[in-house]
Amino acid sequence: MTLVKICGLTTPDTLDAALAGGADFVGAVVFPKSPRHLDPLHAATLFERARGRARIVAVTVDADDALLTEIALILRPDLIQLHGSETPARAEQVRRLTRAGIIKALPVRRHEDFVEAEAWEPFADHLMFDAKPPEGSDLPGGVGARFDWTLLAGRAFRRPWFVAGGLNPDNVADAVRISGAPAVDVSSGVETAPGVKDPALIAAFLEAARPA
Repeated sequence: MTLVKICGLTTPDTLDAALAGGADFVGAVVFPKSPRHLDPLHAATLFERARGRARIVAVTVDADDALLTEIALILRPDLIQLHGSETPARAEQVRRLTRAGIIKALPVRRHEDFVEAEAWEPFADHLMFDAKPPEGSDLPGGVGARFDWTLLAGRAFRRPWFVAGGLNPDNVADAVRISGAPAVDVSSGVETAPGVKDPALIAAFLEAARPA
């Protein structure tokens, strides 16, 4: 069965929709440039209802030690998602600092981009293959861009991995079938506007992803 992460949740009703639909991972974005940004205290207040029901993920982008410490102490996530230009050495520092697992998001556009995945496998608990953002975007993800899923077909990785980028209730089953992904991640694909999640779209995404 395909594992599902609903990312960028900001309200009780949308988090409840994700939990009711059986999401395996729920994500809080702690990155001020994102329309889905929550500060660690707000995120902790909201996501406490998910503890023990889904794995809580704090999504960060080149976060400094002070912010990571705040996230670890207040939000207490199961996993930290590194969605910036972090290095494997930095991932090891983040792991020690937060005592959380690591998801590393890797931007993909062509076959050569998978070389980086090999370097990351010893350092990440999960890999996430996301579309490279459009030129000029100041966000590393969550912009609805997608990549060619056939680039993943037949590939094997030593770590569990997600496919992300441009997924929605209408195409997630195809994405899993084509890529062979064991897990999927969605954010903008279950929104009616940037940062505005829709409980009905979340439910539809989970239903569509499960049989895949």
